Amino acid sequence: MGQARDVMDRLMAAMDAKDKETLENCYAVDAVIRTPDQAGISGREAIADYFFHFWEAMPDVTYERLATHEAGAVAVVEGFVVGTNTGQLRLPAGGTLPPAGRQVRVRSCDVARVEAGVITEHHAYFDQMELLGQLGLLPEPAQG
Repeated sequence: MGQARDVMDRLMAAMDAKDKETLENCYAVDAVIRTPDQAGISGREAIADYFFHFWEAMPDVTYERLATHEAGAVAVVEGFVVGTNTGQLRLPAGGTLPPAGRQVRVRSCDVARVEAGVITEHHAYFDQMELLGQLGLLPEPAQG
């Protein structure tokens, strides 16, 4: 196991423990994360805040890892984000959604580039439609 995978393992452990300080320290000061709901978040503090807001919306959230891969300086983790929406969920364009009280299990894939023991670039992919559907925020299909 190489450095990229070690850093990704540390990041996933910090996420499961809701340890904002350790999570923040997994990133370079000028790191960038790109997610389906954010074009780019720059800086380790802003990245930690992004995850913290998900923790507020789903305090029991965990990451079910299915597979971890490493290729040189890049680590990839595939799995599911699992949690219960008991807090307000921030919307990308501003505002919040009230708690739905529903459990979600959403496909996820994280790809991170590691340099000098910290993540410099992170792409976090998750299925937004799957998340919205599981939260009950999509219209019901028409009955035909």
